[in-house]
Amino acid sequence: MNRRVRNGLVIVLMSVGTLIGAAESLRIVPIVRDDQVVVSFQLSDVFNEQVREAIGSGLRTTFTYDVELRMVVPAWVDRTVATAVVSASDQYDNLTRRHLLSRTIDGRVVDALVTDDEAVVRTWLTELTRVPLVHTSRLDPRREYYVRVAARTRPNGASILGWTTAVSGQARFTFIP
Repeated sequence: MNRRVRNGLVIVLMSVGTLIGAAESLRIVPIVRDDQVVVSFQLSDVFNEQVREAIGSGLRTTFTYDVELRMVVPAWVDRTVATAVVSASDQYDNLTRRHLLSRTIDGRVVDALVTDDEAVVRTWLTELTRVPLVHTSRLDPRREYYVRVAARTRPNGASILGWTTAVSGQARFTFIP
């Protein structure tokens, strides 16, 4: 019995450490407002020297975020309620020294901007606010849900945090109409 408790505590501590590490680099805030679930998220500490070099070279640099809204189903596989693929891109023009920024949701361009300010580029690529996911009519009242976000960059040489896999995180909420 003592051994089982100790092993269980080790597993819990390891999983909490993993969640804390993910939470430090990817902050997710789901909001239920005006009959819609929207999500805001921020990816911190990823606009490193590799990303700056890729942008400065004129390569199109894209941060892609895979967003999923899932319903917690006890003793079963969690159900995916909605998904969205959000991309934030930067195409730097070396001649004019301007950044052409674009943002797409599920392949549709939703916003575009031209700037010469690197701080604007950093914010554009790493912070997204109020991304619409689903209408609340598709949600079951008093059920637990979570939003999972996985982020990756292209070109691959400018991978997030130097890892070859995506950075991901999640945030839970209970839907109460």
